[in-house]
Amino acid sequence: MSDVTRTGIQQASPAGEAVGAGRPGPRAFRRQASRHGGETPVVGEAEFRSYYGLPIINKPVWRAGNIAGYLFLGGLAGASSVVAAGAQATGRPALARAAKVGSTAAIGLSGAALVHDLGRPARALNMLRVLKPTSPMSLGSWLLAGFSSCSVAASTSAVTGRWPKLGKAGTIGAATLGSGVATYTAALISNTAVPVWHEGYRDMPFTFAASAASAAAGWGMLSAPIQETSSMRRLGIAAGLAELGASEVMKRRMGIAAEAYRESPQARRYEQAARVATGVGIAIAATAGRRSRTASVAAGAALLTGSAMMRFAIFEAGMASAENPRYTVVPQRRRLAQRAQSEG
Repeated sequence: MSDVTRTGIQQASPAGEAVGAGRPGPRAFRRQASRHGGETPVVGEAEFRSYYGLPIINKPVWRAGNIAGYLFLGGLAGASSVVAAGAQATGRPALARAAKVGSTAAIGLSGAALVHDLGRPARALNMLRVLKPTSPMSLGSWLLAGFSSCSVAASTSAVTGRWPKLGKAGTIGAATLGSGVATYTAALISNTAVPVWHEGYRDMPFTFAASAASAAAGWGMLSAPIQETSSMRRLGIAAGLAELGASEVMKRRMGIAAEAYRESPQARRYEQAARVATGVGIAIAATAGRRSRTASVAAGAALLTGSAMMRFAIFEAGMASAENPRYTVVPQRRRLAQRAQSEG
């Protein structure tokens, strides 16, 4: 933008100073050139490129059946333990027993899925060698260990009718740790560099909490007599609506990375299935679920399916976003520009 005249260089930038983020962009240069009668640059604005279109980060090697199943089953186990404590406190023994057994079965299957993905049980045990408060995986490992012990004690006492004091202590302990078990996996995956998971860190815990509560309500309606499931119907309706709403808010706030939900055929199918199943479960629970045992079972199965499909959709969208370098670089550039603007 400098002009060479007989008296020297006019409008020159300081020596060695490059045009940086605080300087006018290509559009501003074209406007200035147009005002001063100069030529308009023929080179267009720079667009995002990566080396040969290769990903910036490596996609996780996790398998969908193992890890997405681990996310769903952990949420079901944690929320069911809270339901079990509430049912026991309000005089619903059949619902309390079903929730305790379901919680123990879910956490057992969740652990099996995790170990299967790790390849060797020793790798899971090695996570307990240290306790690192700043690591979601370290805290989660200890959380799962404590929760599993309490859940097993509570369900064993409920099924056998023996050791009531141990069962009561286990029920209280599992309920205390249950909310953490249901949501810590949101912090775990949000702490990675996978764009969809990382960009959704603000709302992921709320989505996981609502999804877990919806699944626990579905299990309660599916496994307990209809006389004790009135609270489960209300919980299922509220949690199902919250799950659908929280997932939409999360997608809106994660920016460009949310496009991975549309670009990934698997994520798109899972998300559509989650919406349909959860909507059907809510509708049945709000209408026929209060009168018919068959309708209650159908509503519970639909809510469980919707919760599981939501976790699989989040997993597949994350995998797809890791393969597209655009979802890694563009948000980083946006954050750098915002930081430069705030510091300037």
